[in-house]
Amino acid sequence: MNMRQQLEQYKPYNPQEEKDQKIILRYMDTFDNLFTRENEFAHFTASAWLVNEEHTKVLMAYHNIYNSWSWVGGHADGDMDLLYVALKEAKEETGLENVRPISEEIYSIEILGVPAHVKKGKHVATHVHLNVTYLLEASESELTRIKPDENSDIGWFELERAIEVSTEPEMKVVYQKLNEKLGVHMI
Repeated sequence: MNMRQQLEQYKPYNPQEEKDQKIILRYMDTFDNLFTRENEFAHFTASAWLVNEEHTKVLMAYHNIYNSWSWVGGHADGDMDLLYVALKEAKEETGLENVRPISEEIYSIEILGVPAHVKKGKHVATHVHLNVTYLLEASESELTRIKPDENSDIGWFELERAIEVSTEPEMKVVYQKLNEKLGVHMI
């Protein structure tokens, strides 16, 4: 099933996801380059809500650009398999080797505003990420390592604490949603 079909079949969790789903699908009808950064207005990213085996903690990275504890993930960069992208980015950003999806289905969707910033010496204009999140799992006992060009620390946080340590107000709302959904998935 291609990404368009996955997004069409995705059942939104709340009004934010309902609205974002409609916009993302409309963008897919409008632009043919959403899976690359060539589209400087909007492009796909994949994120991971990376939990421990007990689903009581989440692994966060201290991201250098945003100066905040954050989930892991990255740009599709031409890859239309966003689960693969989420897994690859989770491994690259944390050093973990044994990361697995709890489900191959989309966990959540978000359109995220990205303020202008400098990356690798180049100006990046304000744009949006059409983000697809996957619920992944790893063992707390596995060693982690930072990715110095992207983050400066990695740590496991109790679910509520993960929200508290983020300094990005808009992301706190996303993380709260992800935690709520985790509770729903545990029933």
